[in-house]
Amino acid sequence: MNQHKKTMLNMKSFYFFSFFALGGLFPLLSVYLQNEAGLSGAQIGTIMSVGPIVMLLSQPVWGMLSDYTGKPRVLLTVAVVITASTGLLYLFTYEYIWLLLIAALLALFQSPLVPLSDSMAMNYVYKHKEHYGNVRLWGAAGFAVAVWVAGNLSDLAGLQIIFYIFAATMLLSAVFSMGMPRESAEVSPGIKNGLGTLIKMPRFMIFLLVTFLVFGPIMANNFYFGLFIQFAGGSLAGVGFAFLLAAGSEVPFMRWAGNWIERAGILKILFIASLISGLRWLFYAAGPSPVFIYVTTIIQGFSIGLFIPAALQYVIKIAPGEIKATAVSLYSAAGNGLGAWFFTFSAGLLIDWFGILSVYLFYGALTLAGAVLMLVIIRQEKQVSL
Repeated sequence: MNQHKKTMLNMKSFYFFSFFALGGLFPLLSVYLQNEAGLSGAQIGTIMSVGPIVMLLSQPVWGMLSDYTGKPRVLLTVAVVITASTGLLYLFTYEYIWLLLIAALLALFQSPLVPLSDSMAMNYVYKHKEHYGNVRLWGAAGFAVAVWVAGNLSDLAGLQIIFYIFAATMLLSAVFSMGMPRESAEVSPGIKNGLGTLIKMPRFMIFLLVTFLVFGPIMANNFYFGLFIQFAGGSLAGVGFAFLLAAGSEVPFMRWAGNWIERAGILKILFIASLISGLRWLFYAAGPSPVFIYVTTIIQGFSIGLFIPAALQYVIKIAPGEIKATAVSLYSAAGNGLGAWFFTFSAGLLIDWFGILSVYLFYGALTLAGAVLMLVIIRQEKQVSL
């Protein structure tokens, strides 16, 4: 096997096992906190949202550290190992304050996993004329299989098993993280100058807001979809089955994303994906039966499966070469950090006040606002090109 094929295999394996770990834990964590720890909706919302807010603060720092040191692969491997170990701490307490602290600590070391791996993968596939979607789809596949496996095993052995699944597969991903593309030799222009350059780019700042409005609900849905399925009358195995369909449907769309982006353009794909995602949340707000939920989960492939590769490609395209890792980290912080925190925390309050259907009405309205902002960016791009 030549070096290129070996690197591609390592990237695909890393995405599969790291997202398997995430899929085995987070979709069922809210169910664990409610059923096993006996926490309220507001407490669950706070615990689930503390991670995103920590990511908001820490992801740009990890990105700047990567740009400054030029060693993203080393940083990634260290973060993965500590993340795996931290996940097991959930097994030792039901106390709300300790669970809150564990969630924050886990997020601190989990936060660089996606932006660092995405930055390395995108730069590598761009240089070797590959499609990022063909690599990233292995993450979607791992996530899909993990939720189905974790849901069925939880029915048989109890919800505590999700923490063992998380730790074991995250450690396995660390093996492959060491085989990610070699570190870039580029030198960072400096943290202050890098941030200043990005902040002065209107397209980039508006797109951060779009990411917040569109990707935030997507991330928050991973925390509450299990409760939504149970509200509709589904079982834990049903939760796993729904996630298997939803995340599994992302795989073919990520494979097709590269060709579709070349044909239709990045911005048009981002608009369509945002629009469809918003309509999906509004449909869920109507309170459909589990059968219709299972059927419509495949829409996730069209929305998320296209949005993720297109969004990352857009950020890489417009960011200056020497601060791409910082740009990717800011983009990730807007969605995985601030967006996920806001929509996760808000959902916990909405569940206590109005019920879970109100959560999806809220998600739908703001995601459609993000789709409208995509039209603003499209208009700006057309004016620049004139």
